[in-house]
Amino acid sequence: MRGAAYDRFGDVDVLTVRDDLPEPPVGPDTVLVRVHAAGVNPVDLAIRRGLLAGAYPHHFPIVPGWELSGVVEAVGPAVVDFGPGDEVFGYVRRDDVQWGAMAELVPAPQRCLAHKPASLSFAEAGALPLAGLTAYQALTEVLDVHEGERVLVHRAAGGVGFNAVQIAVALGAHVVGTASPRNHGFLRDAGAAEVLDYSAGPISAQLSEPVDAVLDLVGGDTLADTPKQVRDVGRVVSVVDPAVNGMGGRYVFVRPDAHDLEELGRMADAGQLRVPIARAFPLEQVAEAQALVGEGHVRGKVVVTLR
Repeated sequence: MRGAAYDRFGDVDVLTVRDDLPEPPVGPDTVLVRVHAAGVNPVDLAIRRGLLAGAYPHHFPIVPGWELSGVVEAVGPAVVDFGPGDEVFGYVRRDDVQWGAMAELVPAPQRCLAHKPASLSFAEAGALPLAGLTAYQALTEVLDVHEGERVLVHRAAGGVGFNAVQIAVALGAHVVGTASPRNHGFLRDAGAAEVLDYSAGPISAQLSEPVDAVLDLVGGDTLADTPKQVRDVGRVVSVVDPAVNGMGGRYVFVRPDAHDLEELGRMADAGQLRVPIARAFPLEQVAEAQALVGEGHVRGKVVVTLR
């Protein structure tokens, strides 16, 4: 089987594209997906460097990637929601790290998948699940955002941030985003009511009044400023810095959820959610794709295409 893989932790040069990967097993609850596109995310770089080795069993060779879109090739005998030929997308986070998204065939637990929204291309659908679920779960489950509330989204032009802006707008919120000046128009086009320059000093000093909820995607000094940005620090969520827990807020780690994926698909088909692709790389350039994500400041998502 053809795919990207690495046999040891390290920098981007450990990544290779090979044709001799073993075909993955198809367990009772497994959906075997023939991959069309796979999103590239910062967590992929962290896994490659060994930074999550204490959280999951790792088995080499490791195929990178936690999100994909494609077509169902086969299903295990316990699978009831999908069949061969179905177009799907998903956040394929298994209980161990080995069978990632950047290979011709990927074994996905059925709980990780949903039917691909018709309005999205395979590249767009493959770039939505991880960032989309992160934003959706933070805003709807933890922050419990309601119509008319003021919501502040930090690093709003990135993958998670841009989804968060659109989802919060769909929930009826007044959205304030932070970004560099070159991205202000990009965010206003997505529905942000206000856009602030993150490089122009503390955001708390730029706000006309405190907001009702904050989604932190930066951490560090930006997170430390959030108690001055929000009415109730209990409504601060960070997906990057666990120090938020000590402040009275909450750290969130995204989870696979078929219902939430279906809701993201519904929003996309309703015109409420679009997925800007910063750049699409062929599989042979997976190392370049990860390097670009590692540079930061990417507007939208980076994807690797296999078909």
